[in-house]
Amino acid sequence: MTREEIDRLKAQIEELKCKTAKEVEEARIRFLGKKGELTRLFEEFRLIDKEQKKEFGKVLNELKQSATAKIEELKEMAQGAAEALMPKEDLTMPGDPYELGSRHPVSIVRQEIVDIFRKFGYDVAEGPEIEDDYHVFEALNFPPNHPARDMQDTFFISSGHLNPLLLRTHTSSVQVRAMEKMDLPIRVICPGRVFRNEAISARAHCIFHQVEGLYIDEGVTFADLKQSILLFAREMFGPETEIRMRPSYFPFTEPSAEVDVSCNICHGKGCNICKGTGWLEIMGCGMVDPNVLEASGIDSKKYTGFAFGMGLERIAMLKWRVNDLRHYFENDMRFLQEFDTAIEV
Repeated sequence: MTREEIDRLKAQIEELKCKTAKEVEEARIRFLGKKGELTRLFEEFRLIDKEQKKEFGKVLNELKQSATAKIEELKEMAQGAAEALMPKEDLTMPGDPYELGSRHPVSIVRQEIVDIFRKFGYDVAEGPEIEDDYHVFEALNFPPNHPARDMQDTFFISSGHLNPLLLRTHTSSVQVRAMEKMDLPIRVICPGRVFRNEAISARAHCIFHQVEGLYIDEGVTFADLKQSILLFAREMFGPETEIRMRPSYFPFTEPSAEVDVSCNICHGKGCNICKGTGWLEIMGCGMVDPNVLEASGIDSKKYTGFAFGMGLERIAMLKWRVNDLRHYFENDMRFLQEFDTAIEV
């Protein structure tokens, strides 16, 4: 290895010209590759005298830096030339068509219900999904040994103390918070997601959605409750819809009732959807128990009220004849796209 040889190689690198990326790669291999010119010089560098190592080492490092910079420069030039030859984009052309999704059927039903009750003068109230035992059970007049407190029905997050945390089993807990904080009279609906420790099937799921309603004022009667539900049913299922109320039991209402609507498929004649009865169950309701009012600091001798609650998946199943509740949670686009027409643009 001589100084003249290094100078000759340096001149070749400085005069190097490449037009394509392929030519740049060939030049890189020639000078910087494992068997390239610079690699050969560095191998010869090991054999020179110690007195010359400092001089040749500095020159070789400068040569390698120069060669690397030249190759990068040629690579950028070749890339720019290739891009210049590419066809120009026509910015006037329409963009790529992206397939738009649709609103979930449960969301559609939720908004319909909210809109209906807003017309009746109800406000929307929301609360936490992780609740304490007091707001989910105790303030709603659930006895200590009520089955709903059992681990088979409820997802408890913490236990072993007086007020354990749990995933709420109903949105009635939001009603309790409304009674604690809002000024009377109270007229609210409480939509939200709830959780119960149940086996998943076509008719049940461990996660579902509810809308519950609460109206408290002076002189509220069961007749007001019946009329409110009738108006809702006709807004939701059509003006010809009828309702019937069957006696039932809930810890937080007395008296209580289950509400059925006339089947909107067979119009009361009987079909496989209503199991030949002509009626479909949609909700539970009742007059708020005085103990529930008193627990939230409301004078039960002066004020009365009613409450009701329905499952959104249940309403959607009746509205669109869905035969399996699990469809709502599987994110199958074929199923969800069926509800495109349900959206008003």
